[in-house]
Amino acid sequence: MELNRSRFITFEGIDGCGKSTQAKLLMETLNNEGCKTVLVREPGGTRVSEAVREILLTKGMDELEHRTEALLMTASRAQLTDEVILPNLDNGNWVIADRFADSTLAYQGGGRSLDVEWLIKLNDYATAGLTPDLTVFVDIMPEEGQRRREANNPDRIEKAGVDFQQKVRKMYHVIAKRFAERIFVVDGHETIENIQRNIWQEITRRYFL
Repeated sequence: MELNRSRFITFEGIDGCGKSTQAKLLMETLNNEGCKTVLVREPGGTRVSEAVREILLTKGMDELEHRTEALLMTASRAQLTDEVILPNLDNGNWVIADRFADSTLAYQGGGRSLDVEWLIKLNDYATAGLTPDLTVFVDIMPEEGQRRREANNPDRIEKAGVDFQQKVRKMYHVIAKRFAERIFVVDGHETIENIQRNIWQEITRRYFL
């Protein structure tokens, strides 16, 4: 296996798709295979970014403008990139991110109808041009995502409803076609084990064969 090169892998999808579970499973698998791997989440992952997360996800913060939301998301991402992601990649570690730049395109572009080309430039500035080696898009229907989240206490973005999640999912599909070489789409309706197997097969095909 190619252990001497760091990789940056991101997980994307609408709320309730199961990406967080898969990101954790992949981290565990890679560590077991000898690839030192760290897992980060967005928004969050640093002291500054977690403070921003509180603003973004707190219920009742309804006055938050869409542009403000996009700027806060990317501000959190900039801090996480500089403080955690880039140093780990420079040290030869693999980094797995539970959400990254594509979330801004899907949620603020698709869900909030902000200009995607502007968001791409904003992301590029926030991440210092960092692009994932691979992005796993776990795709499910919004109704299924809502069903899975019903037992939880939804945050400000999760409670936006099925119509909002549908717009987000539609944009994810647009992004997946635009960046087809980078984005690997998996069916999130399958079992956790099958999804994990499909992702690992893709990782193996790309990096370990």
